[in-house]
Amino acid sequence: MLGHMARSSDILERFGQRVRELRKAQSFSQEEFAAECGLDRAYMGGVERGERNLALRNIERIAEALKISISKLTSGL
Repeated sequence: MLGHMARSSDILERFGQRVRELRKAQSFSQEEFAAECGLDRAYMGGVERGERNLALRNIERIAEALKISISKLTSGL
């Protein structure tokens, strides 16, 4: 069970790193990006640090703001 918990944490960190990488590639500040997603800046900071377990609706918002599919957003995680 502990291995599963560590693995879950890893996916959150990997997802956050991916979001940060794609956000920066599109020259969004964290604040601008959060506004584009319709999410709070502090929440987006938590996402990028791997501290938030996102709802699928919020993953969809992030993908839409980046103008990519959810599958492209999560590719390689």
